[in-house]
Amino acid sequence: MRQAFALLIVVSTAAVLATGAVGPLAEETGAIAQAPAAREPMNRGDDCLSPADLREAVAEKRVVPPLSAIRAARQIVPRAEIQRASLCRHEAGLVYLLTALRRDGQFLHVMVDAQSGQVSGQW
Repeated sequence: MRQAFALLIVVSTAAVLATGAVGPLAEETGAIAQAPAAREPMNRGDDCLSPADLREAVAEKRVVPPLSAIRAARQIVPRAEIQRASLCRHEAGLVYLLTALRRDGQFLHVMVDAQSGQVSGQW
């Protein structure tokens, strides 16, 4: 069993080296493919409020409760399961960014205005 595993590793290493995808010349020969430019995500994570700040904003009635945002998102994406909800700063002020999982396995992101509780977009 160990010999078969060792042989598999040796053959895999030889195949990688033979294609030229590894090593100091890989960059010069163009063997390493350039990663496509990624679209900048809507939420970078550094502009979202902490759970304590969220509770404080709800207690001061500056924003609607997260449950109201989830209900608004469920009207747009019926029968989807809400996986995550974050209160974040956006150009227009505070918004809830919700991630929903549809029954077909696709993720959908919904933005809800935190002051009015109305859906303001999806992506």
